[in-house]
Amino acid sequence: MDLSELRNKIDEIDADIVRLFTARMDISAQVADFKRENNLPIYVPSRERSILQNVAEKAGPDMANYTRVLYSMIFELSRSYQQKRNTVETELYHTITQSIENTPKLFPQAPMVACQGVEGAYAQIACEKIFKSPFIMYFKNFDGVFSAIEKGLCQYGILPIENSTAGSVKKVYDLMINHSFSIVRTFRLKIDHNLLANPGAKFEEITEIYSHEQAINQCTEFLKQFPNAKITPVENTAVAASMVAQSGRTDIAALSSRSCEELYGLTCLAANIQDEGNNRTRFICISKNLEIYPGSDKTSIMMVLNHKPGALYKVLARMYVLGINVIKLESRPIPDRDFEFMFYFDLETSIYSEEFVQLMCELDDLCEEFKYLGSYTEVV
Repeated sequence: MDLSELRNKIDEIDADIVRLFTARMDISAQVADFKRENNLPIYVPSRERSILQNVAEKAGPDMANYTRVLYSMIFELSRSYQQKRNTVETELYHTITQSIENTPKLFPQAPMVACQGVEGAYAQIACEKIFKSPFIMYFKNFDGVFSAIEKGLCQYGILPIENSTAGSVKKVYDLMINHSFSIVRTFRLKIDHNLLANPGAKFEEITEIYSHEQAINQCTEFLKQFPNAKITPVENTAVAASMVAQSGRTDIAALSSRSCEELYGLTCLAANIQDEGNNRTRFICISKNLEIYPGSDKTSIMMVLNHKPGALYKVLARMYVLGINVIKLESRPIPDRDFEFMFYFDLETSIYSEEFVQLMCELDDLCEEFKYLGSYTEVV
Protein backbone atom coordinates (compact mmCIF):
# COMPACT_ATOMS: atom_id res chain seq x y z
CA MET A 1 0.00 0.00 0.00
CA ASP A 2 1.14 3.53 -0.71
CA LEU A 3 1.05 6.38 1.84
CA SER A 4 -2.42 7.62 0.88
CA GLU A 5 -3.88 4.13 1.30
CA LEU A 6 -2.21 3.77 4.71
CA ARG A 7 -3.64 7.11 5.79
CA ASN A 8 -7.09 6.06 4.63
CA LYS A 9 -6.79 2.97 6.82
CA ILE A 10 -5.83 5.15 9.78
CA ASP A 11 -8.83 7.42 9.09
CA GLU A 12 -11.13 4.39 9.17
CA ILE A 13 -9.62 3.20 12.46
CA ASP A 14 -9.90 6.72 13.91
CA ALA A 15 -13.59 6.78 13.07
CA ASP A 16 -14.02 3.50 14.97
CA ILE A 17 -12.01 4.87 17.92
CA VAL A 18 -14.19 8.01 18.11
CA ARG A 19 -17.38 5.93 17.95
CA LEU A 20 -16.17 3.56 20.68
CA PHE A 21 -14.79 6.38 22.81
CA THR A 22 -18.07 8.31 22.81
CA ALA A 23 -19.93 5.08 23.59
CA ARG A 24 -17.56 4.44 26.51
CA MET A 25 -18.09 7.99 27.82
CA ASP A 26 -21.88 7.55 27.59
CA ILE A 27 -21.60 4.44 29.76
CA SER A 28 -19.25 6.36 32.06
CA ALA A 29 -21.97 8.99 32.51
CA GLN A 30 -24.44 6.28 33.54
CA VAL A 31 -21.85 4.96 36.01
CA ALA A 32 -21.52 8.50 37.41
CA ASP A 33 -25.30 8.72 37.90
CA PHE A 34 -25.33 5.35 39.70
CA LYS A 35 -22.45 6.40 41.96
CA ARG A 36 -24.19 9.66 42.81
CA GLU A 37 -27.47 7.93 43.64
CA ASN A 38 -25.68 5.34 45.80
CA ASN A 39 -23.13 7.72 47.35
CA LEU A 40 -20.15 5.87 45.87
CA PRO A 41 -16.71 7.40 45.16
CA ILE A 42 -15.76 8.41 41.62
CA TYR A 43 -12.23 7.04 41.90
CA VAL A 44 -11.84 3.29 42.51
CA PRO A 45 -8.09 2.47 42.26
CA SER A 46 -8.51 -1.31 42.32
CA ARG A 47 -10.86 -1.18 39.31
CA GLU A 48 -8.41 0.93 37.29
CA ARG A 49 -5.45 -1.29 38.18
CA SER A 50 -7.39 -4.34 37.03
CA ILE A 51 -8.27 -2.71 33.69
CA LEU A 52 -4.68 -1.55 33.11
CA GLN A 53 -3.35 -5.04 33.74
CA ASN A 54 -5.96 -6.57 31.45
CA VAL A 55 -5.43 -4.20 28.49
CA ALA A 56 -1.63 -4.43 28.81
CA GLU A 57 -1.80 -8.21 28.56
CA LYS A 58 -4.09 -8.02 25.54
CA ALA A 59 -1.81 -5.50 23.82
CA GLY A 60 1.25 -7.72 24.06
CA PRO A 61 4.82 -6.91 25.18
CA ASP A 62 5.60 -4.37 22.43
CA MET A 63 2.52 -2.23 23.04
CA ALA A 64 1.87 -2.83 26.76
CA ASN A 65 3.40 0.43 28.03
CA TYR A 66 1.78 2.51 25.28
CA THR A 67 -1.58 0.96 26.12
CA ARG A 68 -1.18 1.72 29.83
CA VAL A 69 -0.48 5.38 29.01
CA LEU A 70 -3.46 5.55 26.66
CA TYR A 71 -5.85 4.06 29.21
CA SER A 72 -4.47 6.20 32.03
CA MET A 73 -5.48 9.24 29.98
CA ILE A 74 -8.88 7.68 29.23
CA PHE A 75 -9.38 7.19 32.99
CA GLU A 76 -8.57 10.87 33.60
CA LEU A 77 -11.06 11.92 30.93
CA SER A 78 -13.68 9.59 32.38
CA ARG A 79 -13.14 10.79 35.96
CA SER A 80 -13.25 14.42 34.88
CA TYR A 81 -16.49 13.81 32.98
CA GLN A 82 -18.01 12.00 35.96
CA GLN A 83 -16.85 14.75 38.35
CA LYS A 84 -18.44 17.35 36.09
CA ARG A 85 -21.79 15.51 36.22
CA ASN A 86 -21.55 14.97 39.97
CA THR A 87 -19.92 18.27 40.95
CA VAL A 88 -20.50 19.12 44.57
CA GLU A 89 -19.89 22.75 45.51
CA THR A 90 -17.12 22.53 48.09
CA GLU A 91 -16.32 24.88 50.96
CA LEU A 92 -13.42 26.28 48.92
CA TYR A 93 -15.75 27.03 46.02
CA HIS A 94 -18.10 28.96 48.31
CA THR A 95 -15.16 30.84 49.87
CA ILE A 96 -13.92 31.88 46.43
CA THR A 97 -17.39 32.88 45.26
CA GLN A 98 -17.93 34.97 48.40
CA SER A 99 -14.56 36.66 47.95
CA ILE A 100 -15.34 37.55 44.32
CA GLU A 101 -18.60 39.14 45.47
CA ASN A 102 -17.13 41.01 48.46
CA THR A 103 -13.81 42.26 47.05
CA PRO A 104 -13.96 45.94 45.97
CA LYS A 105 -14.00 46.56 42.24
CA LEU A 106 -10.99 48.90 42.40
CA PHE A 107 -7.52 47.91 43.61
CA PRO A 108 -6.38 49.83 46.75
CA GLN A 109 -4.47 53.09 46.19
CA ALA A 110 -2.72 53.97 49.47
CA PRO A 111 -2.48 50.99 51.86
CA MET A 112 0.19 50.10 54.42
CA VAL A 113 2.63 47.74 52.69
CA ALA A 114 5.47 45.57 54.04
CA CYS A 115 8.71 45.32 52.03
CA GLN A 116 11.97 43.52 52.77
CA GLY A 117 15.15 45.60 52.95
CA VAL A 118 15.60 49.37 53.20
CA GLU A 119 14.66 52.39 51.11
CA GLY A 120 15.73 51.97 47.51
CA ALA A 121 15.10 48.20 47.41
CA TYR A 122 13.64 46.67 44.27
CA ALA A 123 10.66 45.55 46.39
CA GLN A 124 9.96 49.24 47.08
CA ILE A 125 10.12 50.03 43.34
CA ALA A 126 7.68 47.16 42.63
CA CYS A 127 5.43 48.35 45.45
CA GLU A 128 5.22 51.84 43.97
CA LYS A 129 4.30 50.33 40.60
CA ILE A 130 1.51 48.22 42.10
CA PHE A 131 0.05 50.91 44.39
CA LYS A 132 -0.41 54.59 43.59
CA SER A 133 0.61 56.04 47.00
CA PRO A 134 1.64 53.26 49.41
CA PHE A 135 2.84 53.72 52.98
CA ILE A 136 5.83 51.38 53.27
CA MET A 137 7.22 49.58 56.31
CA TYR A 138 10.60 47.87 55.88
CA PHE A 139 11.54 44.53 57.40
CA LYS A 140 14.92 42.85 57.66
CA ASN A 141 13.96 39.57 56.00
CA PHE A 142 11.22 37.83 54.02
CA ASP A 143 9.84 36.14 57.14
CA GLY A 144 9.24 39.60 58.61
CA VAL A 145 7.05 40.52 55.63
CA PHE A 146 4.92 37.38 56.03
CA SER A 147 4.62 37.98 59.80
CA ALA A 148 3.61 41.63 59.29
CA ILE A 149 0.69 40.47 57.16
CA GLU A 150 -0.40 37.73 59.56
CA LYS A 151 -0.25 40.05 62.58
CA GLY A 152 -2.12 42.84 60.84
CA LEU A 153 0.76 45.35 60.95
CA CYS A 154 0.40 45.84 57.20
CA GLN A 155 -2.47 45.21 54.82
CA TYR A 156 -0.21 43.98 52.01
CA GLY A 157 3.30 42.65 51.50
CA ILE A 158 5.63 42.62 48.50
CA LEU A 159 7.95 39.65 47.92
CA PRO A 160 10.19 38.54 45.02
CA ILE A 161 9.34 35.06 43.85
CA GLU A 162 11.34 34.43 40.68
CA ASN A 163 13.81 36.01 38.29
CA SER A 164 14.10 35.42 34.56
CA THR A 165 17.86 34.84 34.88
CA ALA A 166 18.53 33.39 38.35
CA GLY A 167 15.31 31.40 38.73
CA SER A 168 13.09 30.99 41.79
CA VAL A 169 13.67 32.75 45.10
CA LYS A 170 13.72 29.52 47.09
CA LYS A 171 13.66 31.20 50.52
CA VAL A 172 10.27 32.71 49.70
CA TYR A 173 8.88 29.40 48.46
CA ASP A 174 10.05 27.67 51.65
CA LEU A 175 8.35 30.33 53.80
CA MET A 176 5.12 30.04 51.82
CA ILE A 177 4.65 26.53 53.23
CA ASN A 178 4.49 27.81 56.81
CA HIS A 179 2.54 31.06 56.50
CA SER A 180 -1.09 31.95 55.91
CA PHE A 181 -1.68 34.49 53.14
CA SER A 182 -3.32 35.11 49.77
CA ILE A 183 -1.81 36.42 46.54
CA VAL A 184 -3.82 39.39 45.23
CA ARG A 185 -1.58 40.62 42.40
CA THR A 186 1.78 39.97 40.74
CA PHE A 187 4.15 42.35 38.96
CA ARG A 188 7.14 41.82 36.65
CA LEU A 189 9.81 44.47 37.25
CA LYS A 190 12.65 45.16 34.80
CA ILE A 191 15.86 44.82 36.81
CA ASP A 192 18.98 46.78 35.86
CA HIS A 193 21.92 46.22 38.20
CA ASN A 194 24.74 48.72 38.55
CA LEU A 195 28.11 48.74 40.28
CA LEU A 196 27.88 51.55 42.84
CA ALA A 197 30.71 52.89 44.99
CA ASN A 198 31.65 55.94 47.00
CA PRO A 199 32.90 59.03 45.13
CA GLY A 200 36.58 58.70 44.30
CA ALA A 201 36.47 54.91 43.92
CA LYS A 202 38.17 53.33 40.93
CA PHE A 203 36.92 50.27 39.06
CA GLU A 204 40.27 48.47 39.15
CA GLU A 205 40.73 49.06 42.91
CA ILE A 206 37.53 47.31 44.08
CA THR A 207 38.38 44.43 46.46
CA GLU A 208 34.92 43.48 47.77
CA ILE A 209 31.40 43.61 46.32
CA TYR A 210 28.16 43.41 48.31
CA SER A 211 24.69 42.46 47.08
CA HIS A 212 21.78 40.09 47.47
CA GLU A 213 22.49 36.52 46.32
CA GLN A 214 19.96 36.78 43.50
CA ALA A 215 21.63 39.93 42.13
CA ILE A 216 25.03 38.22 42.38
CA ASN A 217 23.70 35.25 40.39
CA GLN A 218 22.30 37.63 37.78
CA CYS A 219 25.70 39.29 37.22
CA THR A 220 28.06 36.31 37.11
CA GLU A 221 29.65 37.25 33.77
CA PHE A 222 30.36 40.80 34.88
CA LEU A 223 31.85 39.64 38.18
CA LYS A 224 34.45 37.60 36.31
CA GLN A 225 36.25 40.92 35.88
CA PHE A 226 36.99 40.80 39.62
CA PRO A 227 38.69 37.40 40.04
CA ASN A 228 40.40 38.45 43.29
CA ALA A 229 37.53 40.42 44.81
CA LYS A 230 35.47 39.02 47.68
CA ILE A 231 31.77 38.64 46.79
CA THR A 232 29.64 39.07 49.91
CA PRO A 233 25.89 38.29 49.97
CA VAL A 234 23.71 40.56 52.14
CA GLU A 235 19.98 40.79 52.82
CA ASN A 236 19.12 43.17 50.01
CA THR A 237 20.60 45.20 47.13
CA ALA A 238 19.62 48.46 48.83
CA VAL A 239 21.18 47.25 52.09
CA ALA A 240 24.38 46.65 50.11
CA ALA A 241 24.35 50.23 48.80
CA SER A 242 23.69 51.59 52.31
CA MET A 243 26.60 49.56 53.74
CA VAL A 244 28.98 50.91 51.11
CA ALA A 245 27.86 54.51 51.73
CA GLN A 246 28.16 54.22 55.50
CA SER A 247 31.64 52.69 55.28
CA GLY A 248 33.17 55.66 53.48
CA ARG A 249 35.63 53.24 51.84
CA THR A 250 36.59 53.50 48.17
CA ASP A 251 37.71 49.89 47.73
CA ILE A 252 34.25 48.30 48.09
CA ALA A 253 31.14 48.45 45.89
CA ALA A 254 27.54 47.25 45.68
CA LEU A 255 25.39 45.71 42.98
CA SER A 256 22.25 47.80 43.24
CA SER A 257 19.66 49.96 41.47
CA ARG A 258 20.27 53.42 40.01
CA SER A 259 17.80 54.85 42.51
CA CYS A 260 20.24 53.89 45.28
CA GLU A 261 22.98 55.92 43.58
CA GLU A 262 21.23 59.21 44.32
CA LEU A 263 19.61 58.00 47.55
CA TYR A 264 22.92 57.09 49.21
CA GLY A 265 25.22 59.58 47.46
CA LEU A 266 27.13 56.94 45.49
CA THR A 267 28.66 56.98 42.03
CA CYS A 268 28.07 54.45 39.23
CA LEU A 269 31.21 52.65 38.08
CA ALA A 270 29.34 50.42 35.60
CA ALA A 271 25.71 50.43 34.47
CA ASN A 272 23.32 47.66 33.36
CA ILE A 273 25.74 44.88 34.28
CA GLN A 274 23.25 41.99 34.51
CA ASP A 275 23.95 38.97 32.30
CA GLU A 276 20.64 39.25 30.45
CA GLY A 277 19.36 42.50 29.01
CA ASN A 278 15.73 41.53 29.58
CA ASN A 279 16.26 40.73 33.25
CA ARG A 280 12.97 40.74 35.15
CA THR A 281 11.92 39.79 38.66
CA ARG A 282 8.38 38.69 39.43
CA PHE A 283 6.97 40.03 42.70
CA ILE A 284 3.87 38.80 44.49
CA CYS A 285 1.58 41.11 46.44
CA ILE A 286 0.10 39.22 49.40
CA SER A 287 -2.65 39.94 51.92
CA LYS A 288 -3.97 38.27 55.05
CA ASN A 289 -7.48 37.92 53.68
CA LEU A 290 -8.58 36.41 50.39
CA GLU A 291 -9.20 39.19 47.86
CA ILE A 292 -10.09 38.42 44.25
CA TYR A 293 -10.30 41.48 42.03
CA PRO A 294 -12.24 41.67 38.74
CA GLY A 295 -10.49 40.16 35.73
CA SER A 296 -8.32 37.74 37.71
CA ASP A 297 -6.99 35.18 35.24
CA LYS A 298 -4.17 33.48 37.15
CA THR A 299 -4.37 31.16 40.15
CA SER A 300 -1.73 29.73 42.48
CA ILE A 301 -2.07 26.55 44.53
CA MET A 302 0.23 24.35 46.60
CA MET A 303 -0.20 20.57 46.79
CA VAL A 304 1.22 17.62 48.68
CA LEU A 305 0.87 14.58 46.42
CA ASN A 306 0.76 10.88 47.22
CA HIS A 307 4.28 9.44 47.32
CA LYS A 308 3.53 7.07 44.45
CA PRO A 309 4.59 6.73 40.79
CA GLY A 310 2.38 8.80 38.53
CA ALA A 311 0.96 11.08 41.26
CA LEU A 312 2.15 14.27 39.58
CA TYR A 313 1.15 12.94 36.17
CA LYS A 314 -2.44 12.47 37.37
CA VAL A 315 -2.65 16.09 38.51
CA LEU A 316 -1.17 17.43 35.28
CA ALA A 317 -3.39 15.13 33.21
CA ARG A 318 -6.50 16.44 34.97
CA MET A 319 -5.46 20.04 34.28
CA TYR A 320 -4.76 19.11 30.67
CA VAL A 321 -8.18 17.51 30.34
CA LEU A 322 -9.79 20.70 31.70
CA GLY A 323 -7.77 22.83 29.28
CA ILE A 324 -5.98 24.70 32.08
CA ASN A 325 -2.50 25.96 31.24
CA VAL A 326 0.22 25.35 33.85
CA ILE A 327 2.62 28.31 33.54
CA LYS A 328 4.86 27.41 36.49
CA LEU A 329 5.61 24.28 38.49
CA GLU A 330 7.99 24.36 41.46
CA SER A 331 8.73 21.70 44.09
CA ARG A 332 10.21 22.29 47.53
CA PRO A 333 11.03 19.77 50.31
CA ILE A 334 8.66 19.87 53.28
CA PRO A 335 10.52 20.45 56.58
CA ASP A 336 10.57 17.49 58.99
CA ARG A 337 9.00 15.14 56.43
CA ASP A 338 11.43 12.74 54.77
CA PHE A 339 11.47 12.97 50.98
CA GLU A 340 8.08 14.66 50.78
CA PHE A 341 7.60 17.69 48.60
CA MET A 342 5.21 20.59 48.26
CA PHE A 343 4.35 21.33 44.64
CA TYR A 344 3.58 24.92 43.69
CA PHE A 345 1.43 25.54 40.59
CA ASP A 346 0.72 28.77 38.73
CA LEU A 347 -2.30 28.29 36.49
CA GLU A 348 -3.68 30.41 33.68
CA THR A 349 -7.47 30.34 33.81
CA SER A 350 -10.20 32.90 34.31
CA ILE A 351 -12.01 32.78 37.65
CA TYR A 352 -15.27 32.98 35.70
CA SER A 353 -14.60 29.89 33.56
CA GLU A 354 -16.37 26.57 34.02
CA GLU A 355 -12.96 24.84 34.06
CA PHE A 356 -11.79 26.92 37.03
CA VAL A 357 -14.91 26.08 39.01
CA GLN A 358 -14.57 22.37 38.24
CA LEU A 359 -10.89 22.28 39.24
CA MET A 360 -11.58 24.06 42.53
CA CYS A 361 -14.22 21.41 43.28
CA GLU A 362 -11.86 18.53 42.38
CA LEU A 363 -8.70 19.51 44.27
CA ASP A 364 -9.54 17.31 47.25
CA ASP A 365 -9.53 14.23 45.02
CA LEU A 366 -6.22 15.05 43.31
CA CYS A 367 -3.84 15.17 46.27
CA GLU A 368 -3.22 14.44 49.94
CA GLU A 369 -3.52 18.10 50.92
CA PHE A 370 -3.59 21.44 49.16
CA LYS A 371 -3.52 25.16 49.81
CA TYR A 372 -5.31 27.65 47.58
CA LEU A 373 -3.10 30.75 47.41
CA GLY A 374 -5.39 33.05 45.49
CA SER A 375 -6.46 34.27 42.06
CA TYR A 376 -5.14 37.52 40.61
CA THR A 377 -4.01 39.51 37.59
CA GLU A 378 -0.37 40.11 36.66
CA VAL A 379 0.93 43.57 35.82
CA VAL A 380 3.85 43.76 33.41
